[in-house]
Amino acid sequence: MNVATPPKPASAESAVPRLTELARFAGCAAKISQADLHKALAGLPVASDPRVLVGHDTSDDAAIIKLREDLALVETVDIFPPIVDDAYDYGRIAATNALSDIYAMGGTPLNALSFVAWPVDTLGTVPLRQVLDGAAAICKEAGIAISGGHSIVDEEPKFGLFVTGTIDPRKIVSNAGARPGDALVLTKPIGTGVLTTAVKRNAAPESVLAAAIKSMTTLNRDAAEAMNAAGATAATDITGFGLLGHLGNMLRASSTAAGTPIGAKLSYSAVPVFDRVTGFLKEGLCPGGTKRNLEYAAPNARFADELAEPQRLLLADAQTSGGLLIAVPQDKLAGLLADLKKRGTLAQAVIGSVTAADKPGVIEVTA
Repeated sequence: MNVATPPKPASAESAVPRLTELARFAGCAAKISQADLHKALAGLPVASDPRVLVGHDTSDDAAIIKLREDLALVETVDIFPPIVDDAYDYGRIAATNALSDIYAMGGTPLNALSFVAWPVDTLGTVPLRQVLDGAAAICKEAGIAISGGHSIVDEEPKFGLFVTGTIDPRKIVSNAGARPGDALVLTKPIGTGVLTTAVKRNAAPESVLAAAIKSMTTLNRDAAEAMNAAGATAATDITGFGLLGHLGNMLRASSTAAGTPIGAKLSYSAVPVFDRVTGFLKEGLCPGGTKRNLEYAAPNARFADELAEPQRLLLADAQTSGGLLIAVPQDKLAGLLADLKKRGTLAQAVIGSVTAADKPGVIEVTA
């Protein structure tokens, strides 16, 4: 009887590494910290072109360029290293994340270009094709194509999209319109940074990521359509700066626009969270980006005494492809929540409210 010889196990030298092994940081946790970013941008000229309706000065999700009275372009770019080891899912997550900035402004995606940095000698081209296939699948779901792109060789894999969208310039939902009394609604759970860190450090099986991957590959299109229909005053998507960081940006931009200090009251218990996240935080499984986020946000956050460091870190957790944070007038809240539920968003959580404050961006966090 002939018995097939089993294949020899790959040697340590020939084994192909996991995608996340080649990434120093995972997903949006690779963002430059807000503190360092503000230093780099300090003194950078603000666009004087009257066609630029939204630029970098308000730390908004995308730039908006007016073409005519009823039409403007929405432009954004998002690139990050692998957050999961499955190449197809990596592409899907990166594309969903990039598209989110268009939705957060109330816009409609029009086209995408891809950017790839890839260690060809280490990983080969098969997983690269899987990344591109994953991104293309999400773009198809969004009703657009990836029509071109750019690629370079790099030791650390990175992938993302430059996305162009359209919007009526009279219907922009920026991060600068929140007003005292508005309710704050979140459309996805948080905790992706902690979960992916636990898996990356071999402290948890990949199965714990199932819900997070579903979330990170769910377009914010439905949430944006509900937001637009409800007449939201402001919005942003929750990504690498965490809930506290992106809410802080919204409050500071709104304070500048209103000419008066605006803050927020946040209820920790109302924030939707993925399973096992709090436990992992108690075990010290926390992304470096999350720790930087909390360090930056802490001076403007007033935490209830019973909220210990793990709870505080959770609110600063560096998200990848998170949900929309929507500010909506109280009289439109019920309609927004009903619409979000009808559309099946992953969360429809009222997590707090916008308030008057003694200084811009103050966030009071209750238990």
